[in-house]
Amino acid sequence: MRVAISTDGNMVAQHFGRCPSYTIVDIADGEAVIQHTVDNPGHAPGNIPNFLNDKGAQCIVCGGMGAKAQGFFADFNIKTILGVTGTVEDAIEALKKDELVGGASTCAPGDGRGYGLDKDECDHEDGEDHDHAH
Repeated sequence: MRVAISTDGNMVAQHFGRCPSYTIVDIADGEAVIQHTVDNPGHAPGNIPNFLNDKGAQCIVCGGMGAKAQGFFADFNIKTILGVTGTVEDAIEALKKDELVGGASTCAPGDGRGYGLDKDECDHEDGEDHDHAH
């Protein structure tokens, strides 16, 4: 299975559409081969699902994603695993064991606006300081 992981440095990015890059990984028989990292092509409705579909992704792993984006991924039959936090390496290890468990999107609708190339942090309401160093 080819998986795209929203990536911010070595961490799973919390806003799939506004992360700096995606780590493309092939998972098969308990092994993982990182194919490459690709830059985010730009956030626009449907743009990233189409881009990742063209890269052969069958699954997207991220922290947060809105319902509209989930619908675009569903149109391509790309599985979404939301609510993932931690390092990309930890996510890959869990994927290899088929133990990656997602949950609710980590950010509320609108939290990701401006996050990414022109912003250093997301606007979490919990007051936590989330460092998204590039």
